[in-house]
Amino acid sequence: MSKKEKKRPSSFSLMFRRLFGIQEKERDILKEEQMQSPFRTIVRNFVSNKVSMFGTIVFVLIFLTVFIGSAIYPLDVNFQDTTQQNVSPGFNMMSVPKELKSNAQQISVGATFGVGIDQNGKLYQWGKLSDKLKKMPDTNAKYTQVSAGFNHALALTEDGNVVTWGYDRLGLNNIPFEVKDATDVKQILAGYQMSFVVTEGGELYYWGNPNAMSITIPDEVQGNIEKVVANLSTAFALTKDGQVVMLSNSTTPFANIPEEIQGQVMDVAANDRAAAAVTADGQVHVWGTNDYNLFEVPEAVQGSVSAIAGGRFHFSVLTNEGTVYSWGNDMYNQSSAPELTGITQLDSGYFQNYAIDAGGNVTGWGLKGYLFGTDQYGRDVALRMLAGGRMTMTIGAIAVIISTIIGVIIGGISGYYGGWIDNILMRLTEIVMSIPFLPLAIVLSSIVGNKLSEVGRISMIMVILGFLSWPGLARLIRAQVLSAREQEYVTAAKAMGIREFTLIFRHILPNVITVVIVNTTLSFATCLLTESSLSFIGFGVVEPSPTWGNMLNSAQSSDVIANMWWRWVFPSIALSLAVVSINLIGDGMRDAIDPKSNER
Repeated sequence: MSKKEKKRPSSFSLMFRRLFGIQEKERDILKEEQMQSPFRTIVRNFVSNKVSMFGTIVFVLIFLTVFIGSAIYPLDVNFQDTTQQNVSPGFNMMSVPKELKSNAQQISVGATFGVGIDQNGKLYQWGKLSDKLKKMPDTNAKYTQVSAGFNHALALTEDGNVVTWGYDRLGLNNIPFEVKDATDVKQILAGYQMSFVVTEGGELYYWGNPNAMSITIPDEVQGNIEKVVANLSTAFALTKDGQVVMLSNSTTPFANIPEEIQGQVMDVAANDRAAAAVTADGQVHVWGTNDYNLFEVPEAVQGSVSAIAGGRFHFSVLTNEGTVYSWGNDMYNQSSAPELTGITQLDSGYFQNYAIDAGGNVTGWGLKGYLFGTDQYGRDVALRMLAGGRMTMTIGAIAVIISTIIGVIIGGISGYYGGWIDNILMRLTEIVMSIPFLPLAIVLSSIVGNKLSEVGRISMIMVILGFLSWPGLARLIRAQVLSAREQEYVTAAKAMGIREFTLIFRHILPNVITVVIVNTTLSFATCLLTESSLSFIGFGVVEPSPTWGNMLNSAQSSDVIANMWWRWVFPSIALSLAVVSINLIGDGMRDAIDPKSNER
């Protein structure tokens, strides 16, 4: 034997390698075929294909993300919030400037931003700032108060001047002359498309959009106002003699102010579901609508509350001991107040809270931002992508299962029996193949879609997809069965008296199942695209239920494409990755099944 020739391993070496699972680095083709079954050979070929493995990993990650993620973070399909419309991705809503974090005098919460002043009267702002909000007033002036609203802000200078910036339409920039000439401004408040000013003399002035809320100030109240608070629909005044007055004539639950608290109120707050007041004995009283358990005031705070503030759907209180508590809606952790001590100031608004201690140190909790931004209704795009991906994949998977079952049955029977049965089934296949899917789906959706429930509409889409996409697989199975029925094992099975249906589906079909798997994989990608296309043009799954297709449907305008890129980029990427990864898996399976794939 030549020295260059590889020595044959001893029997002991072979036993050792088999015992510890050590494989030879190189095997010839004959050894490989002897040691591995065809299935193991297919698996080995597939695993060795790096592109297909990459596609498999990507698809598994997408699949686990949408199904596990949507279970962990369930979506309320009916949730909408006008204050969070078209917010760009990022988590900087509560990124308080470091110069202010340990030197704060006051902080106020806006819809997606915050404003504050330090102990030297310097003005700061942060968060999701519009172009108009970025145009701050004189930064060299010294400020004593700030207030953030929906998309505008107010500030009070040391000289008593009220300045406003941000959204300047609907009269928000028209500061009344009485306010401009006033030198005794006590409180400023930027609300939802409205601005309020209270003077030391108890006079209340307001300006902005009269359609946002209708303000009515009783004569006996004007000149006796201590503080004003507002939500998205109404405002309340706290008078100097401890009375709470609703500044509107509307008959809503907000008007049900408890009689027993009148004359004893020290502080008042309002959110968009309820209002609350703190009486002189430190008790909190809530009225309005008991959504999000807003009436369930923590027992630990009753009798020791000194101040209260309201967000969008939650309340926060400051106790006499300098601790804070929050309750109500906790969608963005805005009601998960940390354990704090020594707090002297508290502000809540929309979905954020800020607490300031005696040393000027700031602690915030609540909504920091959105991973993929929000859409035109203020809905979290990331949550809708999770739920939409689950819906899209579920529809595609069930449609593929339906088409595979039909295709296998018709193709198997047609290929095995041949003759007139084959002719009838193949003509039926050609008829179904000639039916255009999209026109049929659009017509059915228009005729019966509005008469069905959401579940019925989704079921109709899955059934239509399944019943119209089987012909290709049926013809492929027919060809495979025509070849396999002439094999020796089929003849032997017939001689043993095995029933024909058993022969087709238990003996012939397993020998052609790899072709079915490849075709099914590729059909799954096609069904994903078809469902998304149907939803995109408005004839598939409709709002508010999300799919990747109808999420793209709402991003067709040039304004959205140019300025709200996150509304179409992320769903497009998710759909593209899912379809491409499935196709890579299908191509890898096809190459793995082909015995000559490694030679190409």
